[in-house]
Amino acid sequence: MANNMGLMAADGGDPRLNDNSGLERIDYDRRRSSAIKLHDPNVTFEEYLYYAKLSRGHPNEASGTAPKSTSTGLSKYNPFAKNLAPTYTNDTENEKSVGGSTNAQPWHDVSEEEYVQASRALRTAGWGAVFYLITTDILGPYTTAWAFSQMGYGPAAVLYFIFGCFAAYGGFLLWEMFLDLDSDRYPLKSYGDIAYRVAGTIARHTINVVQSVQLLFNVGIIIIQNGQGLSQISSGSVCFIVLCFVWAIAGALLGQIRTLQRLGWLANVAIWLNVTVLIITTAVVFHSDPNYEAALANNAAPKGPKLTTAGPPEGVGFQAQVVGLMQAVYSYGGAMLFVEFMAEMRRPHDFWKSMLYAQSFIFCCYMIFGFLIYSRQGQFTINPNYQGVSPYAWQTAVNSIALVSTLIAALLYGNIGIKVLYSNVLMDIFGFPSLAKRTGKLLWVGVVPIYWALAFVVAAAVPSVSNLSGLIAAVCILQFSYTFPPFLMFFHNAQRDAIQEGVEGFNPTTGQTVRQDSGLSRWKRGLQKRAALNTFNLFFFLGSVTTAVLGIYSAVVGLIDAYEKTAVSGFSCTNPVGA
Repeated sequence: MANNMGLMAADGGDPRLNDNSGLERIDYDRRRSSAIKLHDPNVTFEEYLYYAKLSRGHPNEASGTAPKSTSTGLSKYNPFAKNLAPTYTNDTENEKSVGGSTNAQPWHDVSEEEYVQASRALRTAGWGAVFYLITTDILGPYTTAWAFSQMGYGPAAVLYFIFGCFAAYGGFLLWEMFLDLDSDRYPLKSYGDIAYRVAGTIARHTINVVQSVQLLFNVGIIIIQNGQGLSQISSGSVCFIVLCFVWAIAGALLGQIRTLQRLGWLANVAIWLNVTVLIITTAVVFHSDPNYEAALANNAAPKGPKLTTAGPPEGVGFQAQVVGLMQAVYSYGGAMLFVEFMAEMRRPHDFWKSMLYAQSFIFCCYMIFGFLIYSRQGQFTINPNYQGVSPYAWQTAVNSIALVSTLIAALLYGNIGIKVLYSNVLMDIFGFPSLAKRTGKLLWVGVVPIYWALAFVVAAAVPSVSNLSGLIAAVCILQFSYTFPPFLMFFHNAQRDAIQEGVEGFNPTTGQTVRQDSGLSRWKRGLQKRAALNTFNLFFFLGSVTTAVLGIYSAVVGLIDAYEKTAVSGFSCTNPVGA
């Protein structure tokens, strides 16, 4: 996982619900908000499918063009037209009506074309732009070489490839569910929205809580990295925990900015700063010795001959290899924001291109950088790689550049993490006021320092980048990329394929959902239609859960070993990577 500049996209929410596009657009949104709730329990799964099918068949989406500014009506988008939506018979004796967000009445004063205009006004991104977002969101090769040092060339390359393929597959599952459930009337805004429409409120809250935990721990990891960098720059003359505290204070102060819309240019700056660090690190390690002091402090690797291995290195136990594997999971973490990226696209159908090309490019970068650094530093490779540079001048240079880029990343993580926590946990579960209200703004002022204080406690208590990133990869990142997609797809397929074409589904005339049966027989029918795929997704889900449990266990054991064998110590003045 990189510094995730793609998080900037998430800060603005769903671009199709943005209220900064002019008075006409605001009027649309105001009128639609009176008619539609994005998390309405009365809207059935079949209704989401119905309107998504209409949206997918709309000419603006099919051609990838932006909508015209004038309303022309929807006579040619007749919801009863063939191939756009099923028709229904109302004379079946045993039919049942379930829920429905209307009662055979028109959708207030908002025409269907006005929904299209409002929903698509800012839906302008092409697949090339989304390729850029995915790449900048995921790409982060600073842990790759350390993972190679734990697993060896062969296992590392194979596992990075396998996990890259499975991450892509998870992205494809999210893409398919997005196409089936997103519409101009009911736009998807986040990962949690997919969970809500497929599995209900508990699933949505679970995903939002896990997302909040992930972002909090990401901020904690950045605090550790910046504390290590400052300690190296100061040659260990300042207490490490004090330097971490300084970064937490800076984040709490700068985090009072509630919106990052005007700071988008910083994301681009940070990306190029990361590229600069990458180039400098690669060049320097080929013309200097490893940082033996940092390797001893961080990896308990004493100075000696450099060793590289094709297979698992001697002396590196299974638990350490699993932690190395979790770096691959951490490196592919980005699915959490895929829904936001798709929501910005003119043609969501094209998302597969963006993801496939991005994942291929990212894998090549990981392999090249991992092979180069590991081949030069062997068992002395540390995490992050750039802090393993031995010449003090170059070490100071890359640390200084990285401090700026990671500060930007921390602001983004913190801002969005607090918004996710506030909007989806505090507001939804505990009834906190909206951030648009004066009370909400005052609460924001208090929540920000609490959030950064928690991140500081995480960083201070567990100042081991490798094991902490392995832990967060197993607890959170692995779930978004590998566990949740097949789980949600399993339930999505069961509900979608249980619909009997022609006699069941959403009836737009009455506003009701028609079902012939319910319970176990319906689930059985739905799962049998794509039995092989559903079975694969079930085993994929179970395998991901097993990997997560193994990763959590290994990361915890690794943290215990780090406290016993290295310079890692909670709330300590000692820098985990040496002076």
